[in-house]
Amino acid sequence: MLNLPPIQQGEELIMRPGLPLPLGAYLSGEGVQFAVFSRHASRVWLLLFFQADDPLPGREIELDPRICKTGDIWHIWIKGLCCKQLYAFRAEGPYRPLEGHRFNRYRVLLDPYATALSSRPAWDFMQARGYDIRSGLLDLSYSTVDNAAAFPRCILTEDEFDWEGDRPLRSSWEKTIIYEIHVRGLTVHSSSEVGCPGTFRGVVEKIPYFLELGITALELLPIQEFNEHELEKINPLTGEKLRNYWGYSTIGLFAPKGSYCSQGSAGEQVTEFKQMVKALHQAGIEVILDIVLTHSAEGNELGPTISFRGWDNNIFYLLEENRRYYKNYSGCGNTLNCNHPVVHNYIIDCLRYWVIEMHVDGFRFDLASIMGRDEEGNIINNPPLLSSIAEDPILRDSKLIAEAWDAAGAYQVGTFPGQRWSEWNGHYRDDIRRFWRGDPGMIDKFASRLCGSADIYHHPGQEPLKSINYITCHDGFTLRDLVSYERKHNLANGEENSDGYGENYSCNYGWEGSTPDPAIRKIRIRQMKNFFATLLLSRGVPMILGGDEFGRTQGGNNNAYCQDNETSWYDWRFVQENAELVRFVSKMIDFRTRNPVLMMDEFYSDSDIAWFNHDRGQPDWGPAGTALACMINGRQNGTDLYLMFNAGQTEQLFYLPAPPRGFVWKAAIDTIQAPPADICSAGEERTFMPQDYYPMAPRSLAVLISQTGKE
Repeated sequence: MLNLPPIQQGEELIMRPGLPLPLGAYLSGEGVQFAVFSRHASRVWLLLFFQADDPLPGREIELDPRICKTGDIWHIWIKGLCCKQLYAFRAEGPYRPLEGHRFNRYRVLLDPYATALSSRPAWDFMQARGYDIRSGLLDLSYSTVDNAAAFPRCILTEDEFDWEGDRPLRSSWEKTIIYEIHVRGLTVHSSSEVGCPGTFRGVVEKIPYFLELGITALELLPIQEFNEHELEKINPLTGEKLRNYWGYSTIGLFAPKGSYCSQGSAGEQVTEFKQMVKALHQAGIEVILDIVLTHSAEGNELGPTISFRGWDNNIFYLLEENRRYYKNYSGCGNTLNCNHPVVHNYIIDCLRYWVIEMHVDGFRFDLASIMGRDEEGNIINNPPLLSSIAEDPILRDSKLIAEAWDAAGAYQVGTFPGQRWSEWNGHYRDDIRRFWRGDPGMIDKFASRLCGSADIYHHPGQEPLKSINYITCHDGFTLRDLVSYERKHNLANGEENSDGYGENYSCNYGWEGSTPDPAIRKIRIRQMKNFFATLLLSRGVPMILGGDEFGRTQGGNNNAYCQDNETSWYDWRFVQENAELVRFVSKMIDFRTRNPVLMMDEFYSDSDIAWFNHDRGQPDWGPAGTALACMINGRQNGTDLYLMFNAGQTEQLFYLPAPPRGFVWKAAIDTIQAPPADICSAGEERTFMPQDYYPMAPRSLAVLISQTGKE
């Protein structure tokens, strides 16, 4: 990189028209190249800031459309600018909301391709409010007051980083075990005992724990830049202002979040994110980004102008027939026009950036069904964007996970377009919850989920690994709360408990919330073991919500998106308090790894698995059945497995088929047993006699393995 002195505020600039591609800002020779898209803008200004806290830009440079515009791309090259240069834009054009245009030269605009955003000044997108002259309503895009003083600045970052040969890991789906985390929440609690709490570096400090647990991939809740202060709601229980904690309200899709960096937020966040990825890769752990490409932080027709709305509202968003209003398939006020060629290309560029420059291994796409809608909002049979992502040569080795639904009624689990996509399996979550709660009529669905959901995915080009199996995720109860609450407790969210799922298929086993009752506590820990064991015995790709393995609780809040506090933070004291559960989960992951028949990328055939009820007859597939067993042929490693599930409230005596000749049954897992008999280490499986039956306690799960020996 050329080491040029920074431009001073009064210094004369040397400028040239520059080039229209690539879009964004990047070092080029002795200067910096800027390029941005706007089809309907009549004027565009580049703003240069010399200090992050400067209320106004040091320079405003108007781009001459005669020489600085090629097609719809505005561009300029400026000599002498360096890394960490702060910049933004303005654009002038028609302000005609009824036609879909919302240009306003008084609104500062972010570069959609900016790779970092400053954390200063304190962002206030509500500043300089205006009232729409047509409706008389507060409209944050309609104002003639300059908002530059409280608006973030884009930061020019450098690409140089010593990856030391690092590449995305390309781990197979069969061996993948996903652990979903929130970067800040993982270590911000004082109990985390890390040197850099709440940061990318804090994640690195937890690598020994991840390795001990046995997970192979981290799925990070959104780490692209967002404004945690955007909410205006108040916690009615404390009077404190609520914050956007989850981050599903992106304002900078190329920019890692500055507040997640321990070194500063003047571009250092890019380097620290790369350091985190490199360290995780060195430990054999993949990085999957939860990415929001379906809506933005600009909200509905009354929301702030931050980027897309001011660059070309008519192109970037799906608009209603009255084009003042936005189609809202996201539930967040707006919907990106994903299959418009311009937006399509922007999304592909974004994904390529995170793979090429940041070395991520894959993506989980929030509300992915939106990405299959056309400009009228209709679901497309062969969506161009989804096909492009799946077939893109840069993304060919990336893991692609769809949240295969949206907030407007689309539900495409099992039918999401394309062969390469895996899906969050919402049916798995609900059916496993209902089975272990003891709901009638769940035996057949439970069996299908255990075997990879063939009823959903068994069609050409599909296999069990399409199914991302999970019991809990960030959105809903934690696992501990699933067995502790029958009702959501979301009053702290400031929405009078109206938000969040109403039906969680949960059970409190006699007491709502925390209890000292040893009998209830014993049932709850056993049910958590049942859930974990089922998850890790199932074909498909297991995903664990971070902290579930040590009993993290949100106090019954099943929609903690705005709780940036101890409600959501990971309390690491539970690791010791619930060491029994942590041990069980780690041993279960090891058991899955040692029995590859559980991980195979094909559905069981009739010769692979046989089903029984408790008395070795045919299962009761009807509404009364609560007990089920199956024998799995372990042809890969010579070890057969006999799985028994009793979701009922009474003990059942399970009669056993004879093991293969020369083998005996040994108990490897039994969730009614106290440690270490609840799950045995390899070679320490428990011998039991007689061999022709096995007693199963209420609400319990057991796994027998065949081993050579004599009865």
